[in-house]
Amino acid sequence: MSDEFEGSSGASNPEDFAQFLRKFLAGDAGLSAEELARAAGLPNDPKMLSELATQIQQALAAANANPHAGVNWQLAAQQAKTQIRAASAPITDRSRNQVRDASAIATLWLGQATEISELTTEAKLLTRELWVDDALPLFQALADPVATQMSGALSDHLSQNSPEELQGMLGQATNLMKSAGAALFAMQLGQALGKLANEVLTGTEIGLPIFSDQRPAYVAQNVEIFAASLELELDQVYLYLAVREMAHNRLFKHSRWLRDHAVAQITSYASGIKIDNDKIAEVAGEIDLSNLDGDQQAELREAFESGAFIADRTESQERALESVETLLALIEGWVQVVCEAATERLPQAAAIAEAVRRRRATGGPAEQTFTTLVGLELRPRKMREAAQMWRQITTELGSAARDGLWAHPDLMPTAEDIADPSALIARLKSAKTSPDELDKELRDLLGE
Repeated sequence: MSDEFEGSSGASNPEDFAQFLRKFLAGDAGLSAEELARAAGLPNDPKMLSELATQIQQALAAANANPHAGVNWQLAAQQAKTQIRAASAPITDRSRNQVRDASAIATLWLGQATEISELTTEAKLLTRELWVDDALPLFQALADPVATQMSGALSDHLSQNSPEELQGMLGQATNLMKSAGAALFAMQLGQALGKLANEVLTGTEIGLPIFSDQRPAYVAQNVEIFAASLELELDQVYLYLAVREMAHNRLFKHSRWLRDHAVAQITSYASGIKIDNDKIAEVAGEIDLSNLDGDQQAELREAFESGAFIADRTESQERALESVETLLALIEGWVQVVCEAATERLPQAAAIAEAVRRRRATGGPAEQTFTTLVGLELRPRKMREAAQMWRQITTELGSAARDGLWAHPDLMPTAEDIADPSALIARLKSAKTSPDELDKELRDLLGE
């Protein structure tokens, strides 16, 4: 059977293989599109399967031109938008007015809560679809290391577990099957991004700003749903979220090294991730892929979305993970403390802050996305401890000394400092650290 797909040199013919795959996806070649979708943990939905066929064919066409292109990130965006388009609402004049007014007040309040200077960029209002477009470059940078490995593992598993009569042909089409596996991974990632787009409130909800130029952003539709679920006044919710969003962006604008530093730490951790083929085989061996019921489909999909196929961490990865979690906790803790000070006059601030904390503690969109992309879980406990450390520094030394620690990565508190703030405060007091002296320490550190 495989001779049909060989040219005169005996190599796989991409055009013939693509033609075969079209038949294969139509159910004419022994393995149906339903089974392929189930193997990838995608919903068994007729519309989804039709899109799967089209998108894998497009991936194969792209592989002909560039067999080493890897994951098709635009396909992930397309999948996310397909998932959210029907329920995505346009931006209204009311939302524009709410954000304009909230930004003006938040700027004044933050000026009294932090020494870090205000922003010069205007806020951007986003629909869910626009959020996907704007956030995609950041997610691509975060997920690329594990995406490449996952797509290869998926294609290997699909080829190894396909019907016997397809084995020879698949073995001759390695690049094409990897492209198909990459398409499946892109669709799975698109599912995760679609879920996040339905929930995310601001541009820094995952802990990092989606814009490299530190521009505040709000998904207006989601903010309104969030406010309604809390039965709180929309203008107060917008004001609280504006303070948080602008505090995040002020920090990243002030510490220009911070965003790249955080992305580098996360991708360094992710580059060490390995896909455990035994785990894939274990799950697949327990489930009849040709006859999945609803519960089994959900189980397989959950396995993919939760990172269950990622191999156990090594010791070096555990250390890398500690560094990532510490940095993200320091960022979130600082923002929380600044927000507490800035929103003292906001009547419903406590209720909104509690709702934001619950989103974190119960595995909100940020945690779910990091787990899906790189198997990284944020721990609310460490965030709370980091916030308490920043509070103590503020009380003992003032906001100027607190904010001055963001001047350079080598001045940043460590995991040990989070666990024992008193030791850090004692060191800073002993050095009589002032903003000018912090600058001197930084110059000495850099040898200037």
